[in-house]
Amino acid sequence: MSIIVEFFVAPDDASAALVLQTGPRRAFESLSFGNFDPEEVVVEWECLLAGGGFEELVEAGEPRIVAGQDDDGYVVFAISPRLSAALAEAERPELKDAAASWAAQRAEDGEGIDTEIAEVILSELAALVGSARRQGRGVFCWVA
Repeated sequence: MSIIVEFFVAPDDASAALVLQTGPRRAFESLSFGNFDPEEVVVEWECLLAGGGFEELVEAGEPRIVAGQDDDGYVVFAISPRLSAALAEAERPELKDAAASWAAQRAEDGEGIDTEIAEVILSELAALVGSARRQGRGVFCWVA
């Protein structure tokens, strides 16, 4: 389980990688969450919002690591263009349905997440992705 999960907007991989040790808060627009595995979750969200299979996405290299390794405590990875598009285009009912499905999946795995909190996370992330896309930037995730 991650301690800190911050999704943030950056112009490119190189800029995103610079926050590996310090986190993005001072440098980039960001959202902070915790208590879930974001590398697994972004793949689940992509499956829920854009379709595809979990194993297929993992085998394709999602999420794409930009800096760090899981074993050193810090990692920065990119949100896939496909997930970004799905989040940016999703209407509130789609986000609500995806949040309910995600919460149910987590409950099956013994990791309870409240459906309302799941909806807040997806809605806030969708807004961040929309903002990033309007600026021609990408969304990344820093994990500590």
